[in-house]
Amino acid sequence: MVARELRLRSASDFDRVRTRGRTVSSRWFVVKALPNDVGHNRYGFAAGKRFGNAVQRNRAKRLMREVLRELHPHLAQGFDIVVIVRNNVPSDLTYAHVRPDIAELLRRVGLYHEARPCVVHSSG
Repeated sequence: MVARELRLRSASDFDRVRTRGRTVSSRWFVVKALPNDVGHNRYGFAAGKRFGNAVQRNRAKRLMREVLRELHPHLAQGFDIVVIVRNNVPSDLTYAHVRPDIAELLRRVGLYHEARPCVVHSSG
């Protein structure tokens, strides 16, 4: 699970990232990223009602959360990131489908560096 302080929760934050963020997309996902002034990344996940029923939407968001939890140490910090699942994703979506696709999108947006984890130094 993604820690509470790493989540985008307000509709205004989602809207800000969706309208002003840099967008990259693939066959199944869209990633939008926008610098923030928090100093660490915050993540949001979206799956529209056309994607499927609540069970399918929640499962897709759980998979996306798990991928971002794993990739978080390898990402550049200081961004708000929204991952949106598209409507044409197969119903039997698995972690093996999601991870490479999202990792590639994060690489294309310039946030993912697999070679070495980013170290976050906290003051205090």
